[in-house]
Amino acid sequence: MTASALDTLQAPTARLILPPRPTDDLWHTVRAGGLGGSDVAAVLGMDRWKSPLRVWREKLGLHSDVDSEAAECGRELEDDIARLFARRTGFEIAPSPGTLAHVDYPWMRVNIDRLVLEPAEAGGTVVVPLECKNRSEYMASEWDAGVPDEPALQGLWAMAVGGWPHAWVAALIGGNRLRWHRLERDQELIDHLIDYCGRWWQRHVIDGEPPVPDGSRATAEFLDHLWESQEGAIAQVDPVRAGRLIARRAALKGRIAVLDRELTEVENAMKADLGDAEIAADLNGRTLYTWRANGTFRAADFREQEPELAARYTRPDGSLDLERLADDAPNTYRRYRARVLRVPAKGPQP
Repeated sequence: MTASALDTLQAPTARLILPPRPTDDLWHTVRAGGLGGSDVAAVLGMDRWKSPLRVWREKLGLHSDVDSEAAECGRELEDDIARLFARRTGFEIAPSPGTLAHVDYPWMRVNIDRLVLEPAEAGGTVVVPLECKNRSEYMASEWDAGVPDEPALQGLWAMAVGGWPHAWVAALIGGNRLRWHRLERDQELIDHLIDYCGRWWQRHVIDGEPPVPDGSRATAEFLDHLWESQEGAIAQVDPVRAGRLIARRAALKGRIAVLDRELTEVENAMKADLGDAEIAADLNGRTLYTWRANGTFRAADFREQEPELAARYTRPDGSLDLERLADDAPNTYRRYRARVLRVPAKGPQP
């Protein structure tokens, strides 16, 4: 990375407010003063790991923004991802310039992972942002058709803050595969993001109104770990509001029970149609769904029904040596694995 980020920064609508590698206190202070790229998906309710309620508490200093282990590892791998991207594309890469703020909307902020220096058709260099992501293998399919929502919104937000015409997103999948995509500027979507996030910032951060907890898993997990339970403590709540919530919860529980029964009925019919077969296919041979014995090993049933065999494959610590059992008696091993019904999310498979 031979270029200087400060020398090459071309951000028509942004100014640098914090150089790279600041102290932790300064970083958190600047971060709390606006919405960054990693906040946007959460504010929109589209982030699987971060909720609007958590963003609000972080901005008001009510909750410390501590990176998860995955986020920490992703940050450590940014250099490697950027180098791989440069090698594959032939583009020159410059380090992060630091934290930028929009010249007209100072609450709009972004911290660019890296800068990409592209040769311009008319000569010179076009400088655009690069988002570097580290993703596990089980998320690989999300990148097949392009950039998933969360990093796509980060790229769009970078363009919104800096005024860039496009951005790049590079993802290291499973530690050994690099995927990269170019995101084009979508002004209509950017205008929507600025309007929505601006109203959110004014209402919840400037005016201090807490966001209403939504139904996302991110909010549920955040609330589960937000407070330490005080044994015997009592909170006075509005009995009318509590009554409405209790009644609604009971109604939803009833609907879930009905839907669960209907779902089980449908899945039982699918299983009955397969019998001892594993694959349901159409006349063209395309797989419609599968019911394979590849689920959890039913250890309790195995020990009860095959006590002598179970004793032979029990380790000194009492656990079963399933790998050796699978090698020595594959049919027995398979018989005690749960059959799992799976329907391809993308429809019939060739």
